[in-house]
Amino acid sequence: MPPRKNPLGLNALQLKTLTLLQELARLSGYSGTVEGEGIVVRPPDPHGDHFHLGDAVVATRDASGFRNPAVWVALERKGLIRSTYPHEAVVTPLGLDYETGLRETILHKGSH
Repeated sequence: MPPRKNPLGLNALQLKTLTLLQELARLSGYSGTVEGEGIVVRPPDPHGDHFHLGDAVVATRDASGFRNPAVWVALERKGLIRSTYPHEAVVTPLGLDYETGLRETILHKGSH
């Protein structure tokens, strides 16, 4: 039997936020490691209708979880991050490996 999609039952906003935190963890300008604990990420301040993460463009509406403390609490309660809301999060190994299924949907990559 294939693995269950979204086994922790994250809602849409939590999935989007985790997807963006995972992407931030891949970008050296936004992240640093905490030995054995995960990767520290510092979310950018979205403004206007979009922002850039590396070579991807993200709609600001998909990043509203960055400014929603309830989303961070839920992700922390499920063991996906350790939060110092709103400053930074440590994305845990579980959080780094969690398949959200949204990477291609909310990270828009150009061909230029």
